Parts: sequence; C-alpha cells; structure tokens
Amino acid sequence: MFKDRVLFIDGEAIVIDKPAGLPVDRPRDRSESLEDMLGQLTFGFQRLPLPVHRLDRDTSGCLLLARNPKAHKRFGQAFEAGTVTKRYLAILDGEPADDSGEIDLPLIKVSTEETGWRMTGDPGGKSARTRWEVVERIGGKAMLAFFPETGRTHQIRVHAAEGLGLPILGDPVYGKGGPAVMLHAAALIVPREGKPDIEAEAPLPARFGNIGFGRD
Repeated sequence: MFKDRVLFIDGEAIVIDKPAGLPVDRPRDRSESLEDMLGQLTFGFQRLPLPVHRLDRDTSGCLLLARNPKAHKRFGQAFEAGTVTKRYLAILDGEPADDSGEIDLPLIKVSTEETGWRMTGDPGGKSARTRWEVVERIGGKAMLAFFPETGRTHQIRVHAAEGLGLPILGDPVYGKGGPAVMLHAAALIVPREGKPDIEAEAPLPARFGNIGFGRD
C-alpha cells in the first residue's frame, strides 16, 4: 500500500504521503493505523521506521519517518527548534477579505464531558503563529496555503476557525463537519547538517479536485 506513497527516501529518512482517514498512532478502538503498516516501509532495514511528528487522522500529506534512533532524535530537535518548513493546503468554508496575513493566536486545550477535548485560542495558552495566503477562490470558498511557524496540536484548524473566522471545510470539531476534511500537508523541508535537506511534496488529493480546486 505504502511503497507507491514514498515521496523521499535515503539512509536515515522516509517521507510518505499519508492518506486521509489513517491515524498515525493506534486508536483506542484498535482500528488500523500507520503503526500496523510500518513493516511495509523497512526497505531492507531490520529496524522499523518511526514517525517523527503527527498528522491528524483526517489530514493527508507529508509525514516524516526516521530510519534509526539517532536520526529520530535529530529530526525531532529540528521540529522543536522551528527549523522545519511546512506548507499545508486547506479549503475554507468561506473567503477571507485579504489575500494574505499572519495569525498570532496562543492555543490552550479545553475539555468537557459532553464534547471531549479540543483546542481554543487563549492569551494564556502556548504561543502559536501561522502565515497564510490565498491560492484560489471558487464559488464563495477559498483554498489557502498555511505556513505554521509553531507546531501546536490542531493549530491550523483552530487558526482558520478562530483566527480567520472561517473553519476548514469538513472539519467535524471546529466547523460544520462533512464527508472529508479539506486539509493536506503539501510540502516539508527538513534541514540537515552536512547533508542535503529532506525535501518532499505531496500531490493534491482527489478530494480537492472533486470540488473544483487545484485543477489547473
């Protein structure tokens, strides 16, 4: 399943195009996850590769895996230091007035018995910053490129919904829900000392084209 989804591979790193609907970690209901499929991604190595970061279950696109523990530690440090460049594409349920901007909205986790947990903007939360620019406008909706400068949980989803007032189309937590969440990790660049950068781009998934975006 995954061998045709490899976007980058060398002796210490693999980047795959994770499909939407597949969780990275095994969920509580024990349904299928990326953990169950790591054996397909050894490519001759005895050791299983390990995810360096996480994408939400319903988010598709670039996911970095390390092929040994030392690389896993270095890549994790690069994410923590903010030296990794990430570009996401998302279709919003509406159009922003401007063509570009930056959202600076700290995030905090909140939880209730009725609805479970979610993230929300709060001055006392952890710093979270995201740059954005409009890529395409069609029929009252817009596809935006998001460039997160921090890596908070659900950062882009909350920044779209609360920072721009326009939730991501299909988001069941911060928007109206729907058949699919229109969020895709389109590109990833990880710098490495003494080696070429890890660079990967994941093609726009069919669910975007099905509603008219990214066809040019």
